[in-house]
Amino acid sequence: MDPPFDGFYFIDLAAKKTSYLEGLYGNREDVHIHTGDATEYLTKTLLPQIQYANYNRALCLLDPYGLHLDWEVIHQAGQSKAIDMFLNFPVMDMNRNAIWRHPEKVPESGIQRMNRFWGDESWRQAAYAESAQTVLWGEPDIVKQDNDAIVSAFCERLKSVAGFQIVLPPLPMKNSTNAVVYYLCFASQSPVAERILTSIFDRYRARGMAAG
Repeated sequence: MDPPFDGFYFIDLAAKKTSYLEGLYGNREDVHIHTGDATEYLTKTLLPQIQYANYNRALCLLDPYGLHLDWEVIHQAGQSKAIDMFLNFPVMDMNRNAIWRHPEKVPESGIQRMNRFWGDESWRQAAYAESAQTVLWGEPDIVKQDNDAIVSAFCERLKSVAGFQIVLPPLPMKNSTNAVVYYLCFASQSPVAERILTSIFDRYRARGMAAG
């Protein structure tokens, strides 16, 4: 593309994957490959360098292994005012490990992972609501919200907390059994990026969503 990107940064926990990538592109001066925790590398090394005030621009793709991503990465990307971001929102992993129909049974490890990904405990308000019905003794019946409600609340958080001006309606990505595995989210500061990605997302929606 013209003008080209100045650099490409690839980060993965798996040494097997990064070594394979090194074999393909490691001889390029504009390619930087890091083996380790993406959160630490991004928040401490890479993202602080990318700022609108410095006339930087970047495209960031976050594809976490489930809930293994720190909100601080997303927050720094939004606050930079210089980054367009794709995020695979791992709703299936959330349902498996943190957002259960009976919230009192969720293990502490699942709660901590969810807090880390969401940034605080406000995910509980997005994930659960009181039913209009009550159970015995008049106690409120807590109902688990559907996936669309949860991801919509997160997208609102991308605007109100992370600071992205534009967040597209997320695109559900489905497996071969038609179950939603994750949502593809896009956040940006650019109206041009919004127009381009809206067109692309709309084409996939018209085809009945995408298969992962």
